[in-house]
Amino acid sequence: MDMNHAAIAHAAEAAAKPLELAIVLPTLNEKANIAPMVMRLEQALGPSGWEAVFVDDNSKDGTAEEARRIGQTDPRIRVIQRIGRRGLASAAIEGMCATAAPYVAVMDADHQHDPALLLDMLAVVKSGEYDLAYASRFAEGGSAEGLSSKGREKGSQFANSLARKLTGTELSDAMSGFFLLRAEQLRSQADRLSGIGFKIMLDILATAEPKLRVKEFPLKFAQRAAGESKLDHGVVLDFIAGLYDRWLGRVIPTRFALFGTVGGLGVLVHMAVVGLFFRLLDLSFTWAVAIATVVAMTFNFWLNNLLTYRDQKLAGAEGMFFGWIKFCLACSVGALANVGVSSVLEAIQFHWYAAALIGVIIASVWNYALSSRFVWGRFK
Repeated sequence: MDMNHAAIAHAAEAAAKPLELAIVLPTLNEKANIAPMVMRLEQALGPSGWEAVFVDDNSKDGTAEEARRIGQTDPRIRVIQRIGRRGLASAAIEGMCATAAPYVAVMDADHQHDPALLLDMLAVVKSGEYDLAYASRFAEGGSAEGLSSKGREKGSQFANSLARKLTGTELSDAMSGFFLLRAEQLRSQADRLSGIGFKIMLDILATAEPKLRVKEFPLKFAQRAAGESKLDHGVVLDFIAGLYDRWLGRVIPTRFALFGTVGGLGVLVHMAVVGLFFRLLDLSFTWAVAIATVVAMTFNFWLNNLLTYRDQKLAGAEGMFFGWIKFCLACSVGALANVGVSSVLEAIQFHWYAAALIGVIIASVWNYALSSRFVWGRFK
């Protein structure tokens, strides 16, 4: 049998069983992981009844092209290549909403998650006894040895304790990125999910009404096979973003709330630096304010990159340098708007405090809009 006939026979076999489960795999520069993951999925799930949806954030290494290459002869493999959008949570949501399968699972494509767990996870959700099944690194029989550092392990454990209070559900690993549920359940919640950050399962559990019944399975978390990690040591920051969205998201956009919080911290940094150089080091007030302005803007840029735009984070020396330049320029425009608006309002008899406050609010909105678009957005 030649290669074309073999491919056709394999495709026919793959279509023999009705589609039951979709596995959504968000990817970023993971070309080398795609083919081995497809093989592992077939070994775990059999030749048919499932599909893999690779949601790729426009990887530079040809990840999407590799998945398409496999998908040309394997109807179980699908690709969503996202242009101008990034982030694990939003990728998972898009992938889960893009399938016709009645059940959906989310897992990493880097081989740290074991696909052999999928059939057992599917069975308990299909039984109707549970609404969501997930794999836990910290359950009895599991292991977190694949975490890149002890700091990440401690950060995950701390975030887990906080997550239990947010969701009201007992979880040993609320930061897990490997879970399975009914697609209908996910779609019913999709408009309430923020899509910000990395911890999509936590978002699903926190917004579900009524609360979901959860079953955990022990996971031996493996070492990353290849590609880039979509997480880093600041795992607790994901939880902070989740708290903002949970408590403020219906009133204030989550990113804007985080941006405003960072700005408030930047004011404290600014005042501390002014005090240091003007009062302690006896530098002129003008120079002290100038230095403090640069330091505060640098602090705000760094913290916004780490927290507010965590799912679109700039990386590398060049990306960080030019991102910082654009952020400073955006904030400079906002500062001019602040001075101009507050001065005009004070001149037309607004109370000075109200005029100053309105100027700050307008500058904050302006800075947020410019930063979102030109620093961390599509046109960076």
